[in-house]
Amino acid sequence: MSYILFRDVCKSFGGEAVLDYTSFSVEKGEICGFTGRNGSGKTVIFKLLTGLLLPDSGTVICCGENYAEKHRFAESMGVMIETAGFIPHYNGMKNLQILNSMSANPVPRNEICQLMERLGLDPKNQKPVKSYSLGMRQKLGIIQAVMNKPELLVLDEPMNSLDSGAAEEVRKLLAELNGKGTTILIASHIPEDIDSLCTRKLRVENGKVSEVTE
Repeated sequence: MSYILFRDVCKSFGGEAVLDYTSFSVEKGEICGFTGRNGSGKTVIFKLLTGLLLPDSGTVICCGENYAEKHRFAESMGVMIETAGFIPHYNGMKNLQILNSMSANPVPRNEICQLMERLGLDPKNQKPVKSYSLGMRQKLGIIQAVMNKPELLVLDEPMNSLDSGAAEEVRKLLAELNGKGTTILIASHIPEDIDSLCTRKLRVENGKVSEVTE
């Protein structure tokens, strides 16, 4: 069985079909890039995959199992979809430490510090997250998604609000994680993200998913 499998998945909102008998698969160890216009259904696919939504019909398999049937979802999954949620009056490090303590695979504090420094955030900065710029929040969201070394990483527009240097560092980080076995699904409107990182490209259009071969 495929590591990730959508089989004849349908999802509608307000009577409008976003996914219409959509099928595709992803194998373990791939970096799979999703493209498509805004509103095409990329984020809906990611929310179905991570359990934030349930399909109207069809089958969603994640990590080789149907977690919806078991009423639970994959533990070793890092997720960044839309705006990452943090406790606004805590600083970045405290937010990450709280999330780390809740993980099934907590990591030492120094590893979190190294990730923050790598992406240009100061672990000692006491500024509350509510005062962070959009770029700083984005970096913090990426760190919370990757810090516990997930087997599966799901990222929706991770390079939004990042300058070119930070974006390149994130690409290097994702390539390193994939080299260690992490399966990565990424949606991005930035061609370089898809072209430089992904082993496969999928286009979401008219409620369907098709493979991009050119």
